Amino acid sequence: MILQTQRLMLREMNADDRKDLCLILQDPQVMYAYEHPFSDREVDEWLEKQLFRYQQDGFGLWAVIEKETGIFVGQCGLTWQKWGERQVLEVGYLFQKAYWHRGYATEAAQACKQYAFEVLGAQEVFSIIRDQNFASQRVAVRNQMTQRGSLVKHYYGMDMPHLVFSVTAEEYYKEKALSR
Repeated sequence: MILQTQRLMLREMNADDRKDLCLILQDPQVMYAYEHPFSDREVDEWLEKQLFRYQQDGFGLWAVIEKETGIFVGQCGLTWQKWGERQVLEVGYLFQKAYWHRGYATEAAQACKQYAFEVLGAQEVFSIIRDQNFASQRVAVRNQMTQRGSLVKHYYGMDMPHLVFSVTAEEYYKEKALSR
């Protein structure tokens, strides 16, 4: 286990999680921001990429497990992403549709942000979100992030506008001090 919150545990994914990962990555409604559900090959590549990130970076997208039931409800974690000429540390999240609107994405994203600042010593943490993905944008705002810019990713043969949200370590620690 990497992290835990009141209702969730986050841990590294492994090959046994493939079936649960398919429930997320192969659901057209969940994957609307990607413009397509993933093929079996794309799911395998996604999982392999996370396993590589764990080895290379010490983090990646982690399995999010509901404590009460032990069910794999989503994935959330930290990855390096490109924004202009910079590599930035991003909190990313994707959850099974059956577990939307329960606050799990916010709960897991806040734990990942805390991990980034308090364990990794990050100076700034980002979330890069499709411009039409309003639910994920609301999660970023609840994670005390502010929109800092935008970018266009070329993916799956099309240009996809994204909004760039972030919170700095200074903002994080100031908010933490005020909430005591």
